[in-house]
Amino acid sequence: MFRAPSLPRHAHLLPVVRGAESGYASAAVDDREARIIATAVALAEEGGFEAVRLRDVAKHAGVALGTLYRHFRSKDDLLIAALAREAAGLAARMAKQPPDGATARDRVTAYFAAATRTLCRKPKLTRAVLRAASSDEPELAGKIRAFHGIAGDLLVRALRADPNATLDSASEHEQRVCIVLQQVWFAALIGWMSGLHKQSEVVAQVRIAAELLLP
Repeated sequence: MFRAPSLPRHAHLLPVVRGAESGYASAAVDDREARIIATAVALAEEGGFEAVRLRDVAKHAGVALGTLYRHFRSKDDLLIAALAREAAGLAARMAKQPPDGATARDRVTAYFAAATRTLCRKPKLTRAVLRAASSDEPELAGKIRAFHGIAGDLLVRALRADPNATLDSASEHEQRVCIVLQQVWFAALIGWMSGLHKQSEVVAQVRIAAELLLP
């Protein structure tokens, strides 16, 4: 029997984006929103994208369907929030144990290896959120940018070996490197989702790109 999950450990770190102009920011989410996201994650882990039906999410999270729609306009919207939750958890872990390596390439590879492990250890959830991230809903652009903002900060910190670095403080070259590496990683994950690549090959492809961009 399905049991409504407890609130996510890092719920307070979830980015909340209320429009494209908001960029991304760490902000508190209320208990109902965190519970809705945690329930969607649990359903996706059990049955993938098709298992995340908003009516079922509302029921298991103990909220009215109208309340859910006040927080999330669609299934894709909700799953992108779940992706942000995973990113927040990764950020918290990396704050305690930054990517290790003598060179920027080594640290960047270590970062992507950790990020790939984080996603691939929950394959059904990850396939669901990648499908949502590929949505053509323009309203989701802000939340997808929120995820890339968190990932960009972590990537710049790996590049510089500086735990306080942010994407905003990065040089133009560093920002371009981050954009390209994230795009390579996302494309490799889509290949993994489709069964074209193994998890190790996802990291290997990003390593190749890092070697080309970071001589």
